[in-house]
Amino acid sequence: MDNNWIIDNLNYAFGVWNDKLTEMWSLLTQSPQAFKGGTIWQTIQTVNGAMQGIGLLVLFLAIGIFRSSASFRDFQRPEHVLRHFIYFVMAKLAVTYGIDLMVDIFAVCAGIISTAAGSVGGIDGAAVSLPAEIASAIEDVGFLTSIPLWLVTLLGCLLTTVLAFLMILTVYGRFFRLYLYAALSPVALASFAGEGTSQMGRAFLKSYMGVCLEGAVIVLACIVFSAFAASDTVVLGGGSVVTQVWGYLGEVIFNMLVLVGLVKGADRVVREVFGM
Repeated sequence: MDNNWIIDNLNYAFGVWNDKLTEMWSLLTQSPQAFKGGTIWQTIQTVNGAMQGIGLLVLFLAIGIFRSSASFRDFQRPEHVLRHFIYFVMAKLAVTYGIDLMVDIFAVCAGIISTAAGSVGGIDGAAVSLPAEIASAIEDVGFLTSIPLWLVTLLGCLLTTVLAFLMILTVYGRFFRLYLYAALSPVALASFAGEGTSQMGRAFLKSYMGVCLEGAVIVLACIVFSAFAASDTVVLGGGSVVTQVWGYLGEVIFNMLVLVGLVKGADRVVREVFGM
């Protein structure tokens, strides 16, 4: 009996996984300015410019002055006024050129990502394909045996497709977070105008650097997955073809689960390793 439709289903699912893996790899080395042709970045720049009002700077400056002033006499001291004036000027520069600063931070982190990606030359080893031994075993099964085999492959294909989309959605989510940080940067960076509120701006920059470094963690996860995929060898043991196919799919899906888990937990890894 011709069981090519079972093989085609498996090849289709593995093709989806490989396509999403390749797309994820290209997204990790892409800048926010070039993502989707730069249209989203232009919108973010417009929002960022609209939020660069002087009101927030004055508000944080006032909060900083009142927090650091023990009495009204402090306002009469020139050094007290000068210190807060310097805070205000630095905050104004940070708000005005904040988006350029964020682009530079991303470029540095992108350099780390490119170095890690270039060390292995790509993710060809992470591509998943149906081994010839499994395909031959599937082609030789009879009609009755093909029914449970169809159920096993259907479940494997479904899990593979779901994991592929979960992985790529996580990477797209990272891009959207980068855009949100860029759009809201004037609000956070304006906090540098106040001596007592500057920790908000520092926390913002640390968190943004953490999002940028998530790409490096994801790349390293892909490299580890490539090593796992390259070291796996197909060994057909005894038992029915259904058992053999289920054993192979179970091993492949387990490796995929490990990769997807690392990709989705990249933010937690960055916080634990770098404290961001």
